[in-house]
Amino acid sequence: LQTGIFGLSGGTTTTDFVCQRIKLSRSVFGMGLKIAGIALLCQDVRVWDAMWMAGSPCPFMGKIGNAARDEWIKHPEKSPVGSIIRKEAPAIVAAAQKKAVENSLKQIQDNEWAE
Repeated sequence: LQTGIFGLSGGTTTTDFVCQRIKLSRSVFGMGLKIAGIALLCQDVRVWDAMWMAGSPCPFMGKIGNAARDEWIKHPEKSPVGSIIRKEAPAIVAAAQKKAVENSLKQIQDNEWAE
């Protein structure tokens, strides 16, 4: 509403949590805390899935790389809701257990042949 002397306006604000996350991540990364910066971004399921599919799993309680991957497989419930690992964890765990059994059997066979 506007007149020659008096004017009135209104508005609202919204909080963009993705923007906040990016700014926080940049700040933390800029302070040299690179893993913490990546961990902040990994709170977004899209980033989490992209990192997982790229073979670079998000940090898990200070662990990175294969150690983080193993922990994510053990604790998929700690990943963002809707992430790939929550859907695939049972199949991944079953495959890992099968491979462990096969490796154990191979070691036993190798030991028997060595004797």
